[in-house]
Formats: sequence, structure tokens, C-alpha cells
Amino acid sequence: MKDAQLRTISKVNIEVLKDFCSNALVKLGVPKESADIVSDHLVWADLMGISSHGVTRLGIYVKRIQAGLTNARPNIHIIRETPSMAILDGDNGLGQVVGVKAVELAIEKASKVGVGVVGVRHTTHFGCAGYYALKAIEKDMIGVVMSNAPSTMAPWGARVPYLGTNPIAFGVPTKEFPPILLDMATSIVARGKIILAAKEGKTIPEGWAVDPEGEFTTDPESALKGAVLPFGGPKGSGIALMIDIFSGILSGAEFGSHIGSLYDDFSKPQNVGNFIIVFNIESFCPVNEFKERIELMRREIKGLPKAKGVDEILLPGELEFRRYIENKKNGIQLSPEVIKELKEIGEELSLTFHLEGES
Repeated sequence: MKDAQLRTISKVNIEVLKDFCSNALVKLGVPKESADIVSDHLVWADLMGISSHGVTRLGIYVKRIQAGLTNARPNIHIIRETPSMAILDGDNGLGQVVGVKAVELAIEKASKVGVGVVGVRHTTHFGCAGYYALKAIEKDMIGVVMSNAPSTMAPWGARVPYLGTNPIAFGVPTKEFPPILLDMATSIVARGKIILAAKEGKTIPEGWAVDPEGEFTTDPESALKGAVLPFGGPKGSGIALMIDIFSGILSGAEFGSHIGSLYDDFSKPQNVGNFIIVFNIESFCPVNEFKERIELMRREIKGLPKAKGVDEILLPGELEFRRYIENKKNGIQLSPEVIKELKEIGEELSLTFHLEGES
């Protein structure tokens, strides 16, 4: 395809995209069931409008499997366990595959004893934390999901990285769609958005990150060499630290600057850590009663007087689920740079990636 034509085509069929991502991983020795989990996760992120964690990540997953740093067929196993908790060893498997097993184990335990807690060690980048919290929501349970991440964020008061952007998600089931889903990095912005801006040759807003000298920068390349900043100053920094303590130290994974970089360190596995808590609502109160009270809260919040310039009061996840519905209907819009990457992956693995309008 000519470059000029490539720039004009950006809409991608969802099933075509899922199949391509899954087939690429299968080509590398990943079992079909596991490849489908990763593919579903990546496409879900793009459907939700979280493009920084969508199919743009496929390329680095491919590279790390090829380098032997991510295990295509991991031996995921429990190394410590009680009725309410477990520590899971991911054997350096794809983070989404390990993450789904972890949240399913937490759900199983919560269904039996009310609360299920699962710590994960020896895993890799697992994408959107909200994806796993949604698994709990689907079972009428509350999910709390967190992960540490490579050292890219400066703790409050420092100008060099030590903490990761350490995401956390809370998922709450509701009577009416959409559920409440808070999924956030503890940095001002997810580092993936800076990576995507660098790929697309765009600038970033001032205040997102500092360069290696500790100065604010709008250049994503300088930001990637420097450090992203915590949201809310010391508050975001403190929450990131707590997530690292649970996900890294308590789970037995690496922490802080000891975690391997996804993009820049091909000398060792990442050894990322996750921490998942699932609450069985029925153990606390009747589910229907809980949902009725949640709906009352939602109506009261959305009915409050709006601040100046605000058209609608939105709850966490509401905007993302609207994007999901729209993208599910019309197809996913991908940037030319991401499309180019997918085509290069296809050429390398002898797979065909077709866009709408291509022969």
C-alpha cells in the first residue's frame, strides 16, 4: 500500500483485529486459548478508547517472546494458599493470561469465603487493570486490581524515576448499565499515552513529565528519557508506593527500580507483580439491595447542580463504556503508525493484515 493511501485508512473491523493479534501470538507458540485472551484484552482497550494499552502493545509482546523474556507456554502455579488467599507464580507468562487466571482464582475464593485475595509474582505487563475488575463485576462481585510497573515515575520530591505508574482499578456492579469502573494510573497520565505520542510524532501537555534534567517537557522522547509525574503530588506518589508494596513486596515480585523495563531492558524478565482483591457482595448484603442503593447514589450524584461549563456529571467508566458501544458499532479507529506496526508484524510472521477498502 502506498503511504498516502495508508494515511487515509484507519477504521478496522473488530473481529479481523482480534484474529490477527491472536494468530500472531499463536505463530510464536502461544496456545490458542491464551492468545485469544491477550487479543480480547488488547482490542477491549481500544474499544474503550484506551488506545495506549490497545493493539499498539502487540509489537513489544512479540519482541519479548522472540527474545525469550516472555514465556509463550508458562507453568502458572500456586506457591502459597489459604481458603481466602493465594500467591500465584506467573512463570514470566503474558500478563493478560496470568492476570485472568489470578482474578478467576480470586473470584472462586470469594464465592466460597466472601473475600478472595491473590498476589502475583513473575508476570509481565498486563494491560488495563479495569479488564480484570470487570471479570468480578460480571459475577456480581466487587473487584480491586493493582499492579506495579517499571521505574518511570519520580516519587514526590525527586526528579529521577523510582516508582512505576502503578495502576489501580475498582469495579462495582450496578443494576443499570454501565457498571462503575475506575481504572487509573497513579501518574498524571499513563506512560503508554506518552509512548503513543512519540510513535505518532505528537507533543504532550506540559506537566505530564520532566526531562532527564528535571525540567518540564512537551517532547515525548525527552519525557520517556526522564520521568512521568504522580497525580496530586504527594498523594499520587503515596498511592503508587502502597501499590508497589502490595504488588511487589507482599506478592514476592520485584519492586521499584528492580522491575525490568518493558521496552528498554532485554537482559532479563520483568518480574512484575499484581495484587487482586475480590469481594462477594452477597456475603455482605443481598446483591439486589446493594445495587438499588448504588442506583440511588448514581441518581443523586448525576442530579446534583452542575459546575460552570459542565454539561453532564459522569461517574467512573461512563465515558469509556459509551466509547465501547460506539466503537463496537462502527469499528476501531487506529492511527497510521499503529497500522504500519501491525502490517510489519504480519510481514515478519507471514500473516496478512487487511484494512477495510484494501484488496
